[in-house]
Amino acid sequence: METSTVLFAFGLTLFAGLSTGIGSALAFFSSKTNTRFLSAALGFSAGVMIYVSFLEIVPKALEALTVALGATKGHWATTLAFFGGIAVASFIDKLVPGFENPHEARGIEEMQENDAARKNALMRMGVLSAVAIAIHNFPEGIATFISALKDPATGISIAVAIAIHNIPEGIAVSVPVYYATGSKRKAFCLSFLSGLSEPAGAALGFFILLPFLNDLVFGILFASVAGIMVFISLDELLPTAEKYGEHHIAIYGVTSGMAVMAFSLMLFV
Repeated sequence: METSTVLFAFGLTLFAGLSTGIGSALAFFSSKTNTRFLSAALGFSAGVMIYVSFLEIVPKALEALTVALGATKGHWATTLAFFGGIAVASFIDKLVPGFENPHEARGIEEMQENDAARKNALMRMGVLSAVAIAIHNFPEGIATFISALKDPATGISIAVAIAIHNIPEGIAVSVPVYYATGSKRKAFCLSFLSGLSEPAGAALGFFILLPFLNDLVFGILFASVAGIMVFISLDELLPTAEKYGEHHIAIYGVTSGMAVMAFSLMLFV
């Protein structure tokens, strides 16, 4: 494996994870949440994830597993790994209380009126949101890293989709911490640190998985990643996009994400 390829994969993962900082910046420069923008962005991210999962990641997983196991077993392994990824994502989601879920829609204006008890609650919300983001983003970091190693075009697609949906996660961490402490520095640092779980996942992929990366491991991992991304899109991104804005804005975001993804993949054909 060439060093430049590994560095490229790490760079993509770092970019995706640290996009939480963009959410922090947006929150600090606005006194009100732009819900229409967030709705479209979340829908766009979901569209990218769903399209790339079914049209790019699952076929590549099937191809690899067919080489490793044969046609029949390869199809079975792809299907089981895909739904295994959904099960993993669902389990991770169960670990995070609904109130602290970083994908839940909460606007800046909701948090501006504070007393002492409210500030304590906001600080708790921010810290737990940061922990939740770390839990959610760890497998995404593995996915981005391994994808970029195997196929740079797919890696870029996944990184962009994850980066977009990390923006509202950054808001979810920084806003409550800022209104609890009055410190933009503390809020930004906690949001920034929460995004480091993405490159941490990449490091795990490099040191643990890379030595064993053959067609079988790659196929199972890729199919599982597709399942995780589809679950995140359907369970978190799309419902939150609906809450943030109008139904049609969310759907326009989804279709735009699919279209951009489709044309961008065609550039690499």
